[in-house]
Amino acid sequence: MSMQRRTFLTAAGLSLTARLAAAAPMPMHTLGRTGLRVSYFCLGGFHMRKNGEENGVRMIDRALDLGVNFFDSAHKYHEGESDKTYGAAFNGSSSKRQKALLMSKAQLRTAQEAMQQLEETLRRMKTDYLDLWQCHEVSRLDEVERIFAPGGSLEAFVKAKEQGKVRHIGFTGHHDPAVHKALFEGYAGWETIQHPVNLIDPHYLSFKPIMQRAREAGYGLLAMKTNAIGHISANNIASIEECLRYAMAQNPDVIVSGVETIEQLEENVATIKTAKPFDEEEIRTLLSRTGAGKIGPEIEQYKRKDA
Repeated sequence: MSMQRRTFLTAAGLSLTARLAAAAPMPMHTLGRTGLRVSYFCLGGFHMRKNGEENGVRMIDRALDLGVNFFDSAHKYHEGESDKTYGAAFNGSSSKRQKALLMSKAQLRTAQEAMQQLEETLRRMKTDYLDLWQCHEVSRLDEVERIFAPGGSLEAFVKAKEQGKVRHIGFTGHHDPAVHKALFEGYAGWETIQHPVNLIDPHYLSFKPIMQRAREAGYGLLAMKTNAIGHISANNIASIEECLRYAMAQNPDVIVSGVETIEQLEENVATIKTAKPFDEEEIRTLLSRTGAGKIGPEIEQYKRKDA
């Protein structure tokens, strides 16, 4: 096949994907007890910023055009540049801000440090409030103790919500489900939980049991690491579409998807808008296949390695 022919077919395929992504309606879900109506697709803040601010702003604008209204970030992503990219994208536009639900996160564990991070995030994002603020990447039980201790960051989360600087609060992590269990059981006021949902997770330190408990308690459920930071598709375990269809079958309220280009954004949005979740028989077949290969930290490199 000639290079011109290959280029034409690639462009045609991307054009079809773009049309599918734009034409189909975006599924909307209620984010658990928060009551927020959120797009099923949430733009992941880390990967969005990997190729610079200008590209990130274009991706945010394109996501809005595609019906996305939920946007992820964290204070630590690219040393604050992810938050700043949202500030550049919205740039004081009240109409744009009203269309969007902004989420960011703080990783420091004292109330004073967490509140400082929140104030920095609000300045960077050029907004007066966050729709969701989450306690970021809690990995160890000693961190949970610090969060809940007098002067711990939980105090900042509660205070920020009382002050109207954030509308809702939750926590995230991907290292150890026992840590999520401790956070879940230690404070009844959390409203959301964010953790890995992928077709390798059930085979090693699975987050599924705590996800079920959180669902029963009315938490908003945010799925992340659907492709295990790219390692599932990179190891030819499953395609990105299969990863998304598996995640959809677990019924999260939101899928936080890391994409680095407009094309990846359109492809993932098109899948979420048009593809069907795997049924139970398909999931059994898929997990039988994935369980026979590489599992645990070999693929999910963020998980605890001494289980």
